[in-house]
Amino acid sequence: MTIASFFTRASRALKSTSPFCSNFLLLCALSGGGVVALSESQSEAQHPKIEDREPRKKKVVVLGTGWGATSFLKGLDASLYDVQVVSPRNYFAFTPLLPSVTCGTVEARSIVEPVRNIIKKTNGEIKFWEAECIKIDAADKKVLCRCNIENLVGSGEFSLDYDFLVVAVGAQVNTFNTPGVKENCHFLKDVEDAQKIRLSVIDCLEKAVLPSQSEEEQRSNLHFVVVGGGPTGVEFAAELHDYIQEDLIKLYPSVKDKVKITLIQSGDHILNMFDERISSFAEQKFTRDGIEVQTGCRVLSVNDQEITMKVKSTGSVCSVPHGLIVWSTGICTVPVIRDFMQEIGQAKRHVLATNEWLRVEGCENVYAIGDCSSINQRKIKDDIIDIFKAADKNNSGTLTIEEFQEVMDDIIVRYPQVEYYLKKKNILDLRVLWNDPQGNEREEIDIEGFKLALSLADSQVKSLPATAQVAAQQGAYLANCFNRIDHIEEHPEGPRRFTGSGHHNFRPFSLHSSHQSL
Repeated sequence: MTIASFFTRASRALKSTSPFCSNFLLLCALSGGGVVALSESQSEAQHPKIEDREPRKKKVVVLGTGWGATSFLKGLDASLYDVQVVSPRNYFAFTPLLPSVTCGTVEARSIVEPVRNIIKKTNGEIKFWEAECIKIDAADKKVLCRCNIENLVGSGEFSLDYDFLVVAVGAQVNTFNTPGVKENCHFLKDVEDAQKIRLSVIDCLEKAVLPSQSEEEQRSNLHFVVVGGGPTGVEFAAELHDYIQEDLIKLYPSVKDKVKITLIQSGDHILNMFDERISSFAEQKFTRDGIEVQTGCRVLSVNDQEITMKVKSTGSVCSVPHGLIVWSTGICTVPVIRDFMQEIGQAKRHVLATNEWLRVEGCENVYAIGDCSSINQRKIKDDIIDIFKAADKNNSGTLTIEEFQEVMDDIIVRYPQVEYYLKKKNILDLRVLWNDPQGNEREEIDIEGFKLALSLADSQVKSLPATAQVAAQQGAYLANCFNRIDHIEEHPEGPRRFTGSGHHNFRPFSLHSSHQSL
């Protein structure tokens, strides 16, 4: 066999065994003891050009593992993006059941799921980093993070680049800078909080049955105070009542008549963010159950023995002893969000402001969902002239009933407050708005009549409640948009642009549709 035929066969063998080995054929040169690398030429089809390679996936960074973030991750087609999740909490908690955990109705392990279990079930690869975001740099599209795990070797700080940022960090309890709250009150925001409350309730009962305790001391130890008449406070008070009446009085019968639960609310009613009928029902139920509801009261200070409050109607100040206080008076932004709002010109707001498509106002490709943000819903009155001009196709200065109904279809989608208004007033036929104030049917309507017909709709612009349902729907909506963002420009699905041309890419977010977002 000649040397030439040997290398010909060797080259064929390398090709058949490995496409990588066929690129180079190493020849041992006897003279000089060197190794000579002979490159074998291949066709252009075997050498893909740079432009033919798979394009870089856009980076999506998600901050948080709560309801909004988890809903977004579950709905997102992660194969379309390079997705990274950052959160100091490596699990998702089913927070509506936290009050049940405080009383042992539900075990803590039953309401949590590790984040890594969630992301491994998604379509595509998602990376998770157990760390806290400490700075958002929207100008350079970076987030600075810090890992707070104990005994970490080396630096725990790192930065991540992003093309899209989804902020879902939630919020923290608002103490209103009330003296003594942080030191002497329990919060109910996480699983650890619920477990601490459960232990404290038992401790109060154990202290009360000690033989050294006087009746006054027993009543003090068994006075459970809930500050805040929102969903969390009301649910906890109800759970605690059932826990005591159904379980604990059997274990501590000697003090069953000394237990007292008081709910303190600064407003006139509890659950005042919901329908009045819900609020009234809850108050009546608490009264029947023996739970004392004190509305119109503001807490001035708290110490380890007493809680001091002021009655707004009379101005009187009183102090009452307590065994345990759960503080649930609302939420406020976390430090990283406050700093971010300062940088983007939203320092005067309470939470991050987004548009109806959940994009943070003043930031490109930054979205915010859940408790850390609020939708800045545009009002109809701001666009009423442009809307009328768009509807008046023949420039007659008036609208026919057909033109009115056609533009109303777009208005209802673009301005969700109109739909809320129609439902609240039980208006099923849009011609009710078309009629004049006396109820007579018009032949046509001018700009003033058009303004009058829609004037009350803006009164329905309200902030969405900070609930798990809202955050979950926002996350699902945003994921749906992300999955189709590259294809929607050619086929927009949103309403007509009244202050420009064309249509919006997507429908605005509406709480009424869990499958639609933004």
